[in-house]
Amino acid sequence: MGKMIYLDNAATTKTAPEVVQAMLPYFSEYYGNPSSIYDFAGKSKEAITKGREQIAEVLGAKKEEIYFTAGGSESDNWALKATFEAYKAKGNHIITTKIEHHAILHTCEYLEKRGAKITYVDVDEDGIVKLDELEKAITPETILISVMFANNEIGSIQPIKEIGRIAKEHGVLFHTDAVQAFCQVPINVDECNIDMLSSSGHKINGPKGIGCLYIRKGLKLRSFVHGGAQERKRRAGTENVPGIVGYGVAAERALRTMEERTAKEIEVRDYLINRILTEIPNCRLNGDPVKRLPNNCNISFEFIEGESLLIMLDMKGICASSGSACTSGSLEPSHVMRAMGIPYTAAHGSVRFSLSRYSREKEIDQVITHLPMIIERLRSLSPYWQQNKPALANHSDEFAPAYG
Repeated sequence: MGKMIYLDNAATTKTAPEVVQAMLPYFSEYYGNPSSIYDFAGKSKEAITKGREQIAEVLGAKKEEIYFTAGGSESDNWALKATFEAYKAKGNHIITTKIEHHAILHTCEYLEKRGAKITYVDVDEDGIVKLDELEKAITPETILISVMFANNEIGSIQPIKEIGRIAKEHGVLFHTDAVQAFCQVPINVDECNIDMLSSSGHKINGPKGIGCLYIRKGLKLRSFVHGGAQERKRRAGTENVPGIVGYGVAAERALRTMEERTAKEIEVRDYLINRILTEIPNCRLNGDPVKRLPNNCNISFEFIEGESLLIMLDMKGICASSGSACTSGSLEPSHVMRAMGIPYTAAHGSVRFSLSRYSREKEIDQVITHLPMIIERLRSLSPYWQQNKPALANHSDEFAPAYG
């Protein structure tokens, strides 16, 4: 096996060397507790303030609206649970979509058991929320709309500005899980009328275990973690200073390089998509072909199991991920694929390739060297493929439309 080809950057990214270098002094040199009053601890406090400013810059927010968390899942939990608790007097209704990350969906399930009414809005065949259905779902008791900025599996980017407008017109708070979109597409919380936004450091070549929740100034959300007075008394616990430093540097770096970096990612992504769709029969691109994240390529290969494909790719040194089982060991297709109406035989064979600034076309050429043979091998073992092969041969163009 040769050099590893890493195409799972939507799961996590390599921590950039300059990020690591920026973090190191805060482990053993400037290790003071930022809550302490002596001068030595001031270095840590200053580092947190700088990190807050760097994150705010990406969002067009004020630094005092950025609250550090342990990551995207905590931020999502905080946004939903704290809103439900703080706005009970107005109502108990929350609107979300059927394709959200499990950090949202499982939190909604938790809140339903505690009296919340949840509406799960449909999406179209490209995974884009149906705006008319979303607006019709609003009632006098609606307190929150939570729609992810871009989907983690298929990369489809939602009409966030339109959703923000609808929420504002109806006096409803708007939260977006922007973990995948943060520093991949421009985001301005004021232009999009976003009241809360979740982000995570390890998706942008930053460290793991650090994220943030943007909370618009004036929202009456209470403490999520009780204890000390950190994060302006809203999230107790000694701050992860090295993580915050790394997160801030990664965000500043990603913002600075966004235009050039994403243009290159789009170029390599489209090269990958076109090669797969033209060289492998009976496959399809999942998600919106245009309104999608620069680094996302999600393909369904009909009549195979995504996990089997991943294992065989791994044997060739290629790292990707499957959209066919969101929970390890699940035999059910991804909830995202089901919501989009993807046929069962295709949903099980969905695989996500997610690129980075380091991805190159020569790596894609190596992937394509192996991929058609792996697909052919897996299909030869599939009884469904054998049963449907004659019909598919006559209608292959119907399943794999041209991309571009």
